[in-house]
Amino acid sequence: MSLSEQASDVVPFFSDESEAEGPEEQGGGAPRPQEEEEASGVSKVRALLTVLVLCYINLLNYMDRFTVAGVLPDIEHFFGINDEKSGLLQTVFICSYMFLAPVFGYLGDRYNRKYIMSVGILFWSLVTLASSYTPKEHFWALLLTRGLVGVGEASYSTIAPTIIADLYVKGKRTNMLSIFYFAIPVGSGLGYIVGSQVGNIAQDWHWALRVTPGLGLVAVVLLLLVVQEPRRGAIEARTDLHHTSWLTDVQVLSKNRSFVLSTLGFTAVAFVTGSLALWAPTFLFRAAVVNGERPPCFEGNCASTESLIFGTITVVTGVLGVSSGVMISRKLRTRTARADPLVCAAGLLLSAPFLYLAIVFAQSSTVATYIFIFLGETFLSMNWAIVADILLYVVVPTRRATAEALQIVFSHLLGDAGSPYLIGVVSDSLQQTDSFLWQFRSLQLSLLLCAFVAVIGGGFFLLTALFIEHDRNRAENYVPTGDEPIVVPKSGRSTRVPVSSVLI
Repeated sequence: MSLSEQASDVVPFFSDESEAEGPEEQGGGAPRPQEEEEASGVSKVRALLTVLVLCYINLLNYMDRFTVAGVLPDIEHFFGINDEKSGLLQTVFICSYMFLAPVFGYLGDRYNRKYIMSVGILFWSLVTLASSYTPKEHFWALLLTRGLVGVGEASYSTIAPTIIADLYVKGKRTNMLSIFYFAIPVGSGLGYIVGSQVGNIAQDWHWALRVTPGLGLVAVVLLLLVVQEPRRGAIEARTDLHHTSWLTDVQVLSKNRSFVLSTLGFTAVAFVTGSLALWAPTFLFRAAVVNGERPPCFEGNCASTESLIFGTITVVTGVLGVSSGVMISRKLRTRTARADPLVCAAGLLLSAPFLYLAIVFAQSSTVATYIFIFLGETFLSMNWAIVADILLYVVVPTRRATAEALQIVFSHLLGDAGSPYLIGVVSDSLQQTDSFLWQFRSLQLSLLLCAFVAVIGGGFFLLTALFIEHDRNRAENYVPTGDEPIVVPKSGRSTRVPVSSVLI
């Protein structure tokens, strides 16, 4: 009995095998040569449609996440809360998202990923709709529902990139990941725009949270009807791989220096984007009031203009940043195998001074502020697709969803889980009076942390470049050893035994 047969013996009813059976499973004979697009068990057209559906869902994911930021001043006025409590809205979401990511990573490495995502997205859509009916006296209910939204999003974000990895390899994979990660800045920008404008038209911020749930239900239907589960690792001709225990996976990943260091670098990206995502429209609105360009606002959708402009900038810079990062990386790969982490490092190190200048110039020149934000976000967005590609080629296929989950946990734990709340706490502690000038000045000083963290993140990516060649070669040439336990059936149940004992 072969290793691949043993692995498939224990895959339960939720298995991905039911959707992607190849000739070798059906006929029992030797596998016939297949083209690259067909090795996964998914046709070329279906694979492309799968990527487009996943991209659509990723766009909704980030659109929903940043809708709250687009109407944050209105939420503050509605509930009568300060900056510290406002920061909690993003923090509770990220915390639930972060802590549940390993659970879905474990499930995603072992069970049918399409069904896991479908259930998660349906749950996320229903909870988001419920959050739009939060009464004025119960701010805690809004915090609770925003936390539950993270449950649904964790089920998607940890799994979707691994499906793309099982459909494409090398240059094609990078191209498809760039399409997938375009949705992050574009969806984030649309979140600001849709949130602020829908709230402005309805004169009620609650309606801003009622847009994505309906689109989420459409996403569930598309997942079930269009997406087909590919065979894990088949596209890379890795039929010798088997599932090991979760603790073994974690131990191996913790020794993968490229994975650890790139995760720390991505943590800096998460810190900066999380801070700007929640606070930038509010900061720009307060700057406009201090500059005399806007009157003080206490009711209605106060920051709708700033949210619209910042959202538009986020969309444009996201497209420019992701595409330019991928193109530069692709050209540099012909000269050095360290191109990917070097491009990531350059993106963060170049974004830091422009973000600093944007924050400093806010009080004196609105035009200069928007220009510096544009440049800073463009360089920051160069990382998204490249970081994902690094993870996928330094980790073997059977550990990728777990690696995605661990990267989500640590990047959010030390990044955007606490950064919005931290910025709010620092802002409140620096505020000496309740005037608009001090509301602006305290938030301005606290946001300077972003530039400092971006420099640290660039340093982590430079360190990643030292180990990337070794770790990539090790993943590509990985051969399971005899002391790694695998899952085999025993009396109708699963048990874990050393590989050597089943090869006797």
